[in-house]
Amino acid sequence: MTSSLPTVFGVHTGLQHTTTDTLQSLWQRIEEFGFGWISIWDHFYGATGKPDDAECLEAVTMHAALAISTSRVRCGSLVYSVGYRHPAVLAKAITTIDHLSNGRADMGIGAGWAVVEYNAYGIEFPEVKTRMDQLEEGIQVLRGLLHDDVTSFSGQHFTMTAARNEPRPVQAKLPIWIGGGGEKRTLKIAAHYADGWNVPFITPEAFAHKNAVLDQHCAVAGRNPAQIRRAINVGLAWTEESLVAQFGALAPMVRGGVLSGSDEQIIDTIGRYVDAGADQVNIALRAPFDVDALERFSTALHLI
Repeated sequence: MTSSLPTVFGVHTGLQHTTTDTLQSLWQRIEEFGFGWISIWDHFYGATGKPDDAECLEAVTMHAALAISTSRVRCGSLVYSVGYRHPAVLAKAITTIDHLSNGRADMGIGAGWAVVEYNAYGIEFPEVKTRMDQLEEGIQVLRGLLHDDVTSFSGQHFTMTAARNEPRPVQAKLPIWIGGGGEKRTLKIAAHYADGWNVPFITPEAFAHKNAVLDQHCAVAGRNPAQIRRAINVGLAWTEESLVAQFGALAPMVRGGVLSGSDEQIIDTIGRYVDAGADQVNIALRAPFDVDALERFSTALHLI
């Protein structure tokens, strides 16, 4: 059994089929358990992709609620979709969240994938190349507005003209994450512009491969790969029954990225992710939230 552990343990909390009261209570318990990061997702519908699964709370609002419901953890988002979040408007919102949290905000951005919500709300869902182009432009706009005093940018999808974002964030360099595992474009964009990279539900071996690809893109970009944090989102299911209860028909697809077995087996798997390059491991939870499982995990890893 390896003793390698990441520098940060977090919990990624889904916003579907739950209430604001439940989430606020959950976030406070997570902080009590010793985790250092809590994040929310960005969807209008549930993550099942079904057109009748629409019970999901809005992300920016809940990101702000997370900020004021906690006092210590980093408050992240994995990840906002550039397809329905204009990066300038998003930068303004995240800046306000940074003030609400007294400088604990992180933000993530991605190209978007849940076509069911785009179709339902009449939002254009272009081909993947266009969405990746939007992501590459959008993160540059975000970097400018969140990291610099004045931003000008001329792109095909977004334009900024001497744009200011005031008041400034509490943090001088509010961290911006890229979410996704695409090796040709997503990881290349992360290598050029991101402060962190996150991918969900892949095996340690797959994470090691994509981590190496990210390092290769960094070398081409002339960037020190150590400047980019690496995080894996994993499920937590002590039993097969728990796995099925959480993920239903998606269980076979996510199984490779789910921590399961005994305490020792889970610690060993975490060590394999760390050996593969992860410096942050996030437990991805969906309602109904298994708080007892989180407490057991915290105890096993001596987080408290």
